[in-house]
Amino acid sequence: MSVKFFSKLSQNFLELLDNDENYYDITIEVGEDPYVRIFRAHTNILCYRSPYLRRILASNNRSSNTNDLVHIRLPNISPEIFQIILRYIYGGILSLNEQDTSDILKILAAADELCLQELIDYLQGYLIENKSEWIEQNFELTHRISFQSNNLLEIQQFCTNLMAKSPEIIFDSFDFTSLPETSLIKLIERDDLQMKEVEVWDRVLEWGLAQNSTLISDPDTWTDDDYRMMENTLQRCLPLIRFFSLSSKEFLQNIDPYKKLLNSQLYKDLLNSYMNPDSIPNDNISLPRNIHIDEVIDSTIVSLNIVSIISRWIDKVDVNRKFSYLRELYLPYKFKLLLRGSRDGFTAKQFHTLCDDKLITVTFIKIEGAEEIIGGYNPLTWSTSNNWIKTKDSFIFSFKSNFKTAIISNVKNINCAMANHPRNGPCFNRDLAIGSLNENENFCKFFCINTSYEKKIRDQEGKFSMEDYEIFQIVKN
Repeated sequence: MSVKFFSKLSQNFLELLDNDENYYDITIEVGEDPYVRIFRAHTNILCYRSPYLRRILASNNRSSNTNDLVHIRLPNISPEIFQIILRYIYGGILSLNEQDTSDILKILAAADELCLQELIDYLQGYLIENKSEWIEQNFELTHRISFQSNNLLEIQQFCTNLMAKSPEIIFDSFDFTSLPETSLIKLIERDDLQMKEVEVWDRVLEWGLAQNSTLISDPDTWTDDDYRMMENTLQRCLPLIRFFSLSSKEFLQNIDPYKKLLNSQLYKDLLNSYMNPDSIPNDNISLPRNIHIDEVIDSTIVSLNIVSIISRWIDKVDVNRKFSYLRELYLPYKFKLLLRGSRDGFTAKQFHTLCDDKLITVTFIKIEGAEEIIGGYNPLTWSTSNNWIKTKDSFIFSFKSNFKTAIISNVKNINCAMANHPRNGPCFNRDLAIGSLNENENFCKFFCINTSYEKKIRDQEGKFSMEDYEIFQIVKN
């Protein structure tokens, strides 16, 4: 067994650092006039602790049999910060309790310049865990320092997360157009960027104009060379704009004036998507961003994209357009959770207790072992009475991972659109039904057989297995 006496070793090395009258063989000039300080140190220790200093010292090509002192300069680091770094290099000690957060950020920048990976990893975690509020309040400084290096990925990711979550706060706190291209790209490629797509487009244009100070904002004044210059500036950003998520009005007002920036085929496809309801989207078109809107829905099964599509179907908005699921989220309703099977149970009694007499509901069922959701829309109410529900407005549906394959099936036999029964859960005839042998027992009957609706919603008709289900009452916003 080996015993490690690190405490005494650290103390001895710090004593060596403090005793700068003997044994040193290098001087380090730190800072810029008029704030410069000379530090004395030892090349062997610096070489083995800092890869950066090792490279600097190797470039001096000092002969091993000369007694001349080595002298190097570190103008980008302040003397106060370097003294803290030097005590870490010699003794492995870092005290942050008395340091301002701005100084901790400077220590991180210095550690990055000197390639002190252990210190870089620790300080990034420390700042994120303990100083997140300060980072938000001093975002411009933190963001600028973090993107000066490709080695500060954790703090970069934290800054990008913060921008994606609260873009309006961040963009108002500093000059957005000063963002480096790398930072801008990391932001606008995110699915969870909390901005409307037309705002993303406007911000990207604003950024591009700022990089080309000779251009004025009116595209009608641009020459072909101006367009080529702007297109070159935005060549990595343009593919990340979700143009198909824009409304027709936004397309006309915000995109069309800049159509020369877009690939001709892309512009043609965009125009076709608004003009031709039968045109079919390509598979590589990105879905709308996952905007978080409070109190729209509390679900563990479905996303806002699905909620938007269901809402369009209810209101019969663009129902025949193949591109409707790609447009900006349509959220005119709040979905009030009435029942969640994994929380409230899977019995008919619980279903009727929580959902009966609630006008206008939507059921979502998660198929077990598959990325598949099925469900139905009831424009009336459920009850324990043993009777058929007549309506011409109900529909059933299915979603898989690709919303392009979403299916809506409208009722065709309005006299048998849905059924009430004490032992049933939501029942859209046999097209989509769950039930049990006893109202107090878990559901054991699951059917999906095309009967009263226009088309089947599953490739495999018959029985299915349910992982969870949720029922929501729809309330107009």
